[in-house]
Amino acid sequence: MDKQQKMHELRVFAAEIRLETLKVIGSRGFGHVGGSMSMADTMAVLYGAVMNVDPKNPRMPERDQFVLSKGHGGPVMYATLGLKGFYPSEAAYQLNQPGTTFPSHTDRKMTPGVDLTTGSLGQGMSEAVGAALGNKTQNIPGRVYVAVGDGESDEGQVWEAAEFAAHYKLDNLTCFVDNNGMQLDGPVATVMGHGKGLGAKFAAFGWNVIECEDGNDVEQIYDAVQSAIETKGAPTAIILNTVKGKGAIFAEPSGAHSSQPTPEQWKEAIEYSEKQLEAVRAEQ
Repeated sequence: MDKQQKMHELRVFAAEIRLETLKVIGSRGFGHVGGSMSMADTMAVLYGAVMNVDPKNPRMPERDQFVLSKGHGGPVMYATLGLKGFYPSEAAYQLNQPGTTFPSHTDRKMTPGVDLTTGSLGQGMSEAVGAALGNKTQNIPGRVYVAVGDGESDEGQVWEAAEFAAHYKLDNLTCFVDNNGMQLDGPVATVMGHGKGLGAKFAAFGWNVIECEDGNDVEQIYDAVQSAIETKGAPTAIILNTVKGKGAIFAEPSGAHSSQPTPEQWKEAIEYSEKQLEAVRAEQ
């Protein structure tokens, strides 16, 4: 398969993930649409072209691992894993219901395919660093990928983990920063600005840094990941300049952190997403 065909398949997969994410959150009627939808393209690249995972054997020791440190984005992970065959997609339509195995934040003990439990912001970064170190010391070939939010990066724990990862030269670790510019209380630049930028911060700690000008472009993401895999002696941070709520017509304009649209708005958003998927499939 040539690269052009591969990128087309990844764009289709990303559109499928967006539609399924809306269905997952829509089953509950409200939730973290913004930070879920902005990550769909990255999930498509990882689970569609990069990661070594097996839905029939989710815990195989040599697997690649993905840690969603911004755990409130769980619905995009549930959508992706369902589409990959870890479970029937419809199973996730019990999001955050009593007795569910699909809580609002990802939990490794509940959901097949979830490698590490997250939710307390910053914590997933430390978990990912620990997993990468464990693989290194045990000569396990699996790589570790972690996604943190730009708002989440207010947490000091992110930077303690970053310092540790650089010191121990964890080149089997890649961190995606969902740099969508918004967090719970408003614009990141207003709540807690990051000075010269998150890329500069990671570089100061000794990380290899790659910036995706369009963090919702599967080709840019794919190329960045391939470069990260080839990098030796340092972990890699990929700064994804994304649009919060990308593809959700009620969330994208405002960049809302969490949304509770009306049933009519849900229906309209899902229908729009279905049309977008059809359009992407028709591309040559």
